[in-house]
Amino acid sequence: MELLLAEEVFAPVIWECACGEGHLSKVLAAHGYEVISTDLIYRGFGDPEPLDFLKETLEDFEGDIITNPPYKYAVEFVQQALNSVRPGGKVAMFLKLQFLEGQSRKEFFLHNPPKTVYVSASRLVCALNGEFKDNLPRAVAYAWYVWEKGYTGDTVIKWIN
Repeated sequence: MELLLAEEVFAPVIWECACGEGHLSKVLAAHGYEVISTDLIYRGFGDPEPLDFLKETLEDFEGDIITNPPYKYAVEFVQQALNSVRPGGKVAMFLKLQFLEGQSRKEFFLHNPPKTVYVSASRLVCALNGEFKDNLPRAVAYAWYVWEKGYTGDTVIKWIN
């Protein structure tokens, strides 16, 4: 999250729609953003009322969306996020670099090009729910994908860390 914030400026209000235990939300709040933290399952952080992001949105939301979505539903999360922000609003998703692969994703990207993809130059170690002790994390190639609603140009690739 810190690496992305060093590169991008977001709206004052951020919706973290798959907040889990608040790992991203806490960093965003520490940087002065007003963070709305929701999730399908309450894990002790954020709004205790479950919110199914793929079926619901916030009324009159005028901020940006930043999250680390369940990879299984990554395309659906991006599409719903783009539907939930105003024109010019940003959507940032922390995803595996391999999210760029695949015929169906190619079609998705042709219609919804990210404005910028920030590729992590180093492989990163992430653990399920932030718990490294009980999981055997492995280093994976990740990137921050940033969409700006309405953007139709070519995607810029940048490297971070």
